[in-house]
Formats: sequence, C-alpha cells, structure tokens
Amino acid sequence: MLWCSMHLALRLAPSCQQFPRLCATPEALRTKECCPPWEGDGSACGASSGRGSCQDVEVPDQPDGPQYPFSGLDDRERWPLVFYNRTCQCAGNFMGFNCADCKFGYFGVNCNERRESLRRNIFHLSRTERIRLVSYLNLAKRTVSRDYVVATATYREMENGSVPMFADVSVYDVFVWMHYYVSRDALIGGPGNVWTDVDFAHWAPAFLPWHRVYLLHWEHEIRKLTGDESFTIPYWDWRDAQGCEVCIDELMGGPSPQDPSLLSAGSVFSSWKVLCSRAADYNSRGVLCDATEEGPLHRHPGNQNRNVVQRLPTSAEVEFTLSLTNYDTGAMDRSSNMSFRNTLEGFGDPQTGLGSSSRMGMHAAIHVFMNGSMSSVQASANDPIFLLHHAFVDSIYEQWLRRHRPSPSQYPESNAPIGHNSEYHMVPFLPLHRNKEYFISSKDLGYEYSHLLDARIVTMAVTAAVLTAKRRYGGLPWLPARKWKTLFILPERQPLIWSNDTVESSHRNYQTST
Repeated sequence: MLWCSMHLALRLAPSCQQFPRLCATPEALRTKECCPPWEGDGSACGASSGRGSCQDVEVPDQPDGPQYPFSGLDDRERWPLVFYNRTCQCAGNFMGFNCADCKFGYFGVNCNERRESLRRNIFHLSRTERIRLVSYLNLAKRTVSRDYVVATATYREMENGSVPMFADVSVYDVFVWMHYYVSRDALIGGPGNVWTDVDFAHWAPAFLPWHRVYLLHWEHEIRKLTGDESFTIPYWDWRDAQGCEVCIDELMGGPSPQDPSLLSAGSVFSSWKVLCSRAADYNSRGVLCDATEEGPLHRHPGNQNRNVVQRLPTSAEVEFTLSLTNYDTGAMDRSSNMSFRNTLEGFGDPQTGLGSSSRMGMHAAIHVFMNGSMSSVQASANDPIFLLHHAFVDSIYEQWLRRHRPSPSQYPESNAPIGHNSEYHMVPFLPLHRNKEYFISSKDLGYEYSHLLDARIVTMAVTAAVLTAKRRYGGLPWLPARKWKTLFILPERQPLIWSNDTVESSHRNYQTST
C-alpha cells in the first residue's frame, strides 16, 4: 500500500483506466477533480490545444431495478461521483483521462488517422505471432504500471480522500483488479455484512458493452507498452471444442504432470501469481482486495461439476442464441427469458432461452469448464484465457448487432440493475464511458473479426489463393488434390456470418446461478 503522491515524479504516458496517479493524491481526492494536464501543452485536459476541457460530471437520475435496495453505501453508485465530480471531457477524436489519447479506431498525433484492426483466430497465428502474444502478456504481467494504481480501501476508509490508500500493480494486474472491483460484493457495514446480488458488469444488460470496452482498453495498453500499434487480441473459437484447445505450453499453458490443477513448468504462465482471488475472505473481514499476490494460477479444464456444465457450447447453441431478437427482457437479470444477453452470458438455457437455468451455458460454461481461477467471477481475469474467451464472446455480440440491427432504444434507459442503465458510467473507467455508447458495431470502434468478414472478402481471398497457386505451381494441372484443399481452408470451422451485403454500421462464482 502506498501514497500516490510519492509517484508524481514518474513520467506519465496517459491512457484510459483508473486510478490515474495524478488523480490519486489527497488534493485531487479532496477537490474531487480529475483533470490532469496534457504533456503536449501543460494545460488541464489539453485545453490550450483544443483537445478537451475540465467539466462537471453529469450522472443520470433514471431509476434502477430492485436488485440493489440501498443508496449511498457503495463507492460505485453514481460512478464516479464518490471520487470525482469533475473530469476531462475530450473533444473530437481525442480520448483519455487527460485527452492525450485517441478514440478507438483513430491513430496519429492529431488522432485523424482512421484504421481498422483485425482480431484473428488464435490458431491462425503464425508461430512467431504466437510467441509474440505470450511475450506481450508476460511483459504486461512483469511491468509495474507507470500510469495507474488500484484502490485498496473504500473512500470512507481513506477518510474521505485525505489518506489515499492505493497500491502499485502490473499493467496486466490493473485489469485483473478492474474486473474484481466492478464485480465485487457490496460492503454494507462491518465484517461479513455484504450484499451479493449486485454486479456492475455482469448479470444484466451492460455485460456485453462493459467487456467490449475492457478489451479495447487492454489492447490499447499492450500497444502502448510494446510500441506495436498493430497488436490485437486473438480469440478462441470454442464452438464444438472437445476440450481446452488453447491449454498447451505454446499458448496458454498445459497442465502440470505433478498437479493437473496447476500449469506446466514449460509455460511462462506457471510462474504467474494471482490477486483478488479470495472473495469469501474479503467479505468475512469486510474489506477490499489489497492487491497482494495470492498464489499460482489454477486451471483443471474438464474436471468441472457436470451437474452445472456438461460440455462446451455447440455451434447449434450459438446459432440459437443469435436467433433471439430481444437484447434483454423482463427484469433484465439472470431470470430473463428469451433474452439474447442473458442466454449469451450463460444464465438462459441455450436450447430454450428460458432464464434462471440450473445449468450454465455459453459464456459461463467456459468459465466453469476451466475449473480454477477462471471459475470465480471476481478472479477470472487472472487467467490469460479470459482474454481469448471474451474476444470470442464479443464477436458473437457483434454478429447479433449486425444481424438484428437493433435501434438504440433496445438498450434499457431505466429499471435495469444498478450500473446497467444506458446512461450509467461504466465502473471503474476513467475517462467515462456510458453503456449505450458501446451498443454499436465494432466497425464504428475501429476493429473487425476475421470470421465476420463479408463473403466478398472471403471470395477475394480465395481468388488470391488461386493466383498464388498459379504462380507457385506454374499453372500445371498436376497439383495434388490435398494441396488444392489446403489452399482453400476458410478461417473458421463454420463462418459465423455469411452475407452478400456489405455489413457496416452506421463470492460468487460461475458454479451457481444464484
């Protein structure tokens, strides 16, 4: 635990999570203002250069659902007002807690270069690309974040900000903490006194938009750390998989021969330590995670409770989920029937669409199947498989958006569980993002999935393969059949989308549903 003011001498390279060091000082917390200067001109939010300005935070007054019946007890309520009521509001294509960065999909000094990134199937990466992925992950885990610290106490325990209580963590673990913090139980007074039926990023409509923003920021951090602006998160297409295909030492780590619940010594991930993984302990003491290391990663895929999850999701279940026309329904929680969001999240039956399913499906099924760190909601981001998994979940969300083209009004404006209404600011992001802002196509956010490419692009790829074959083999008719077959392998087991139209936009764990 440390005082953030000790770190102000560090060179800042701003980005988009919380808590920025410059906003974690007694002065910033006392004034409730997070408007750091942009290094380019030294003015708050880069105001002198027209990048942004320091403004009052506006929070919505729309009513929340009945799941959380309290007010004024949790720091995440009406985010971010407990900590800050003034933040940088960026102009144009600028973004970041001090407007130093570009909005998703924009690059360049002036954020006027529009580029589209491509997220690819992890099994289509070259050996060099796989090595680079693992190296980047490990670098993020081994590098202390220069820009951010994480809160280890509530605002009240910090004596209303006069005694900042934050901790240094790695770039990777900033995101582990974020996922813990957004999903933790509410501390409502004293040891053991918690409210478990609350989650600002799960079990309700913001599940998909929140994780979309999370992945986008994670990509941004890796690009900043490595200088590799082409980096994208690959996905694991787990449809019809018979086991954990990515659980090999070359990728996310195979099992240890000595203890199959641990990772093989041949994987760099075997030396990783987890944090924020002991929810029951924190609850019993009425405290937040203190961000200290808590032991190795655990994973024992396929050894899960089969009464909860029998197998990994099938292509048919994905297709059924995609066929559901309503984004969310009813109480907009785990009980929602015929809800795309609830079924994809895993609490709606992927064969009937009925909510409050006794068995977990889709997204939740993968978490349960991994039977380890991934199986705890609050601790799941410790396992790097989390990123590959959620990238594929996001691609399914993206296909649903393209297939059904929902109006913005399909995203609920009111009466969703706390944190999930359309205008609510996502916890714990700074700069601020509203849930409704990510109920849009990935193409509007500057990225695409290789298995969602338009059919005409696939046709162009096939044509290119033919031309390559002609050049390579001189157009000779004796090319063996098996070589022709390898030339035309499509990028997926079965494309998730196939269209002739150009598609453009305008203490909880997963073992139980209760």
